[in-house]
Amino acid sequence: MSSAVDPAPIDRDPGLQPERTALAWRRTLLAAVVTDLLIWRGWLVSLNRDHKAATGLVDLDFSAHSIGLGICAAMACVVTLVLVAAAALRIRLLHSSHERHGDDLASPAWLPALCAGSVVALAATAMAAIVLGLPAGL
Repeated sequence: MSSAVDPAPIDRDPGLQPERTALAWRRTLLAAVVTDLLIWRGWLVSLNRDHKAATGLVDLDFSAHSIGLGICAAMACVVTLVLVAAAALRIRLLHSSHERHGDDLASPAWLPALCAGSVVALAATAMAAIVLGLPAGL
C-alpha cells in the first residue's frame, strides 16, 4: 500500500512572470490608447464638420452624432484610465510579492472582473463610435 505523504513545501520562483505580465499590460494599454485616439479623432472630425455647416460661430448647433461621439470619447478615456489603474495595481502586487519571495501572486477577486468589464465597455464604446461616425446614407 502506498501512503499519502505531504511533499515538502517548494519555494516558488516566479521567474520572469512579473516582467511578462508588465509587457502584456503595456500591449493592452497601447491598444486601448490607440482606440481612444481613433474615437477622439472621429469626434474632432465630426465637430469640424458641424462647424463648417454652421452659419456663424455663435449659432453652433451640434448634431446628435457629434454629441454621441463626444460621450463615446469621454467614456473611452474613463475606461482607459481604469485599465491603467488596474495595470499599475497588478504590476505592483506582482513585484512586491516577488520581492518578498512569497507564494501569493494572486490578484484580488475584483480586479480581473474590473478589467474584463473595462475591456468590454471599451469595445462597446468603440462600436458605438463607429456606428455614430458612419455617414447618414449608410
